[in-house]
Amino acid sequence: MAPAALERAVAQEATPVLAELMRRGLYVSDCVAAFPSVTPVCAASITTGVGQDRHHIPAMNWFRREESRYVEYGSSFRASQRVGIGRQLTDTVYNMNRAHLAAEPLTIFESLDDAGVRTAGTTYLIYRGRHRHEPRRDSALTRLASSTLARHPVMGPKELFYADIFASRRTGCHSNLGMPGVRDQHSGCVGAYMVEHDLFDFMLLSLPDNDWHSHKHGPDGQVQSLALADRQLARVMEPAGGVEEFLAEHAVIVMADHSQALVEETIDLPGALAELDVLSPGGRGAVSARRGSAGGGRIAVCPSQRAAMVYLLGERRLGELRSDVVRRVLALDGVELAMWLESDARGVALEGVIVRPSVGELRFAPGGPARDARGGSWHLDGELAVLGGRVRAGLLVAPDYPDALARIWAALLCPTSGEVLLSAAPGYEFLDWGRQAHVGGGSHGSLRAEDSLGALIMCGLAEPAPPSLPAGEIALSGGEIAAQWAIRDVAPLIREHFGLPRD
Repeated sequence: MAPAALERAVAQEATPVLAELMRRGLYVSDCVAAFPSVTPVCAASITTGVGQDRHHIPAMNWFRREESRYVEYGSSFRASQRVGIGRQLTDTVYNMNRAHLAAEPLTIFESLDDAGVRTAGTTYLIYRGRHRHEPRRDSALTRLASSTLARHPVMGPKELFYADIFASRRTGCHSNLGMPGVRDQHSGCVGAYMVEHDLFDFMLLSLPDNDWHSHKHGPDGQVQSLALADRQLARVMEPAGGVEEFLAEHAVIVMADHSQALVEETIDLPGALAELDVLSPGGRGAVSARRGSAGGGRIAVCPSQRAAMVYLLGERRLGELRSDVVRRVLALDGVELAMWLESDARGVALEGVIVRPSVGELRFAPGGPARDARGGSWHLDGELAVLGGRVRAGLLVAPDYPDALARIWAALLCPTSGEVLLSAAPGYEFLDWGRQAHVGGGSHGSLRAEDSLGALIMCGLAEPAPPSLPAGEIALSGGEIAAQWAIRDVAPLIREHFGLPRD
């Protein structure tokens, strides 16, 4: 949900519920996503309140070293075909929560379940909670799904409604197994049922169709899809008597996980790195790649829309291999930033490196004299122009790359990330493994503001403030005092609302 699109929708009176929430509550037009700013990473940060250095979901497509295989969460149907439809669905529905997501920290569902709060959630990538749910088998479609792919129970919130596959009770609501264009209606139907029957204290209501619509029609097409989402919010509130009566009993947070930018060109990363022996998805060389043997693949390439990662699979001369990768990718049209981590001989992280073609190199590490908008402190060495930044009165200002250093640092320290991270230039997207991209539409993933800054509305919370911002730490934006909100701030606010510690 791009802030500019939301503001246009409100100005056109297309979203009356969202307009009323903005009027009553706090509206933030620059809530920053994770990096890569793709849905799995952001969903994990929203539900845990931390970055991927702690929650371990690194991208839309990544390489799982301990199994020597690619993980694909659904970049496109053709990308899913490359890794195997069954494998993709198993990773997305099951493994993301039970194997890929770190056991600690707890999700918001787990925290609230442990405190006896009645939790509920509609179809969302991260759903892990304390309650067991069996697959549904009450229709031909669900029986087919449960007999082939969705055969196992999951642990989720007390009330879980996941794409018809899991449903904690009969509601009469259907999603055609989570097909785009139907998902918001399913969430609205379930949400209204939950309100009518008073079945929750906390509910995560997912409205994902705006993202699908924007991928197809571009960021400027969001007004129409936001209007459709607004109707589902009204539908949820109607059993309580309408917006006024609903807000008398409920606090509401409406948020985007990221924004989107227009795509005009593509980057073929596997093709550009082919001479370095790229491991193919589903290739039988995956096991031998871990041993560095010939033919197994020396690198794994993982495109994630407007971001990408490269994994170095050999065990010898990794420094030389990384240099070869970086040299080749920086020569590609559309690659704006390359990033990697410098470590000592014991593997202890020393500093991050960011390189931008024709601009230079910036090295950074936590703990120095420069401060960012969230109170973080950094050592900086090199060209701040890499991030279009400057230091003013000790404060690092880089509006084109919000919260850049903390987001990059979390990505570099994530144990499941690749050794080289890439961020695309405006207008470019990396082709996925199905050779698909959103040319003519919108996409996201990069470090840039247009991908990363989403809308956030908080209504009914007691004086919300960014949990990560130390007292007295402020940033200057356009001459005004402002704090940099991030998606990882929301879970701590919810815990605090229910009387729990923020962490």
